[in-house]
Amino acid sequence: MAALLRIPGFAAYMAASALMRFSQTSLLVLLGYHLYLLTHDPLTLGWLGLAQALPGITLVLYGGHVADRHSRFWLVVGSRGVFAALALLLALSCLGQAALLVPAIYAISFGIGCCGAFSGPAIAGLEAEIIAREHAMRAVSVLGAVNQVASLSGPVLGSLVFELAGPGLTYALIGGAFALSTGAIAVFVPRTPAPPRSAGDGAIARIAEGIRVVVADQLLIGSMALDLFAVFFGGAAAMLPVFATDILHVGASGFGVLRAAISVGGFLAMLIAVRHPPRARAGQALLLAVAGFGVTVIVFAFSRSYVVSVVALALMGGCDGISMVVRQGILRLAAPGAMRGRISAVRSVFLSSANELGDFESGVLASLAGAVPAVWIGGVITLGVVAATAVLAPKLRDLDIAALERDGADSVKVAA
Repeated sequence: MAALLRIPGFAAYMAASALMRFSQTSLLVLLGYHLYLLTHDPLTLGWLGLAQALPGITLVLYGGHVADRHSRFWLVVGSRGVFAALALLLALSCLGQAALLVPAIYAISFGIGCCGAFSGPAIAGLEAEIIAREHAMRAVSVLGAVNQVASLSGPVLGSLVFELAGPGLTYALIGGAFALSTGAIAVFVPRTPAPPRSAGDGAIARIAEGIRVVVADQLLIGSMALDLFAVFFGGAAAMLPVFATDILHVGASGFGVLRAAISVGGFLAMLIAVRHPPRARAGQALLLAVAGFGVTVIVFAFSRSYVVSVVALALMGGCDGISMVVRQGILRLAAPGAMRGRISAVRSVFLSSANELGDFESGVLASLAGAVPAVWIGGVITLGVVAATAVLAPKLRDLDIAALERDGADSVKVAA
C-alpha cells in the first residue's frame, strides 16, 4: 500500500474514484427504488435497465475508439462533469409536475448510460497510465476495496436522505459528490498525454481491430463471456426494490441495507485480495467465485428471513469481489496498452450492458412469473454457464496470472 501511495496522483485518483462510485451507486440504486414507488410495476425496472443499457450497446465501442485517440485524462474529467449536471437536472425535475417525473427518470438514465459509454474506456486507460504494471494487481485490489466502501455507504446514506428529505435534495447532493470527484481528478491527478495516433485509421477499422484482439485471446473472451452470462441471468440486485417492498417488507432503509450488503461482502473479499491477490490459480478462483455467486443468488431468492437475505447478499458480493479482481487483472495485464480503451469498450458491451440488460430480463421475467422465479432461475443458469466455461476455456481455467505480471500479454503461461 505504501508503494502505491508514492505513485504521483494515486491518492487523489483513489479518492476521486471512491466519490464517483459513491455517487453512481447511490444514484442508480435510488432511481430504481424511486421509479418503483411511483409505478409499483416491476416491468418499469426492466425498462429502466434497458434505457441505461442501450448506450452501452450502441456507443461504447466508439467510446473505446475515442479513448485510444484522445486524452484519457480530459475524457474522464469531462464525463464526470456531465454526470454531475445530469444528477442536478434530475433534482430539478423533482420540482416539476409529477406526471413528468417518470419519463424524466428514463431520459436522464439514458443520458447517464451515454456518458458512461465514453467514461468507462477512458478510465481503464487512465488507470494504466497512472499505475505501473508491477503494481497492477495490488492496485486493482486496493481500488476495488475503496470502491466497495463507497458502494456500501452510497445506497445506505442515499436511502436515509431519500427517506428523510425526499428525492430532490438527495439527487442534488449526489450531483455535488460527482462535482467533487471531477475536481479531484482535474486538480490533483497528473495530466497524461493523448495516445499516439496513426495516420489514416478510421473509427470502424480501429473498433474492428479491438474486437478481433478480444475474440482471438481466450483469456479476454473467456472472462468476458463468463461475466456476460452470469451477470445477465444472475440479476438479483435488480429485484431488490420488489423484495424489500413486497416480500421482506423492510422499507427504504431496509432496502438500503440489502443493497449495501452486496458491497460489504465485496469489500471484505477485496481486503483479503490486497494481502493475498489470486495469482497462481487465478482461473480456478474466478470459476469458483462465479459458481458461488450463482448459489447465493438461489439462496436469496427462496429466503423469507431478512437476516438470511442480508447474509446471502453479502456472500454474493464477496464472490463477485473475487471475480472482479481476477477480471480486472486480466484486462489490465493482457490488453495491449495502445488498445486498452477499445478492449475495455468491448468488455463494457459484455459486462456493463449485461448488467442493465440483465435488469431488463429480470424485470420482464418477474412481470410474467414473479420476482422469486426470476431470481432463482438466473442463479441456476449462472451455474450452467460456469460449467460450460470450465470446459470450453481451458486457458482461462488454468490461468497463472503471475505470468502476465512477469511477461506481459504476449507470453502467457498456465498453472502446472
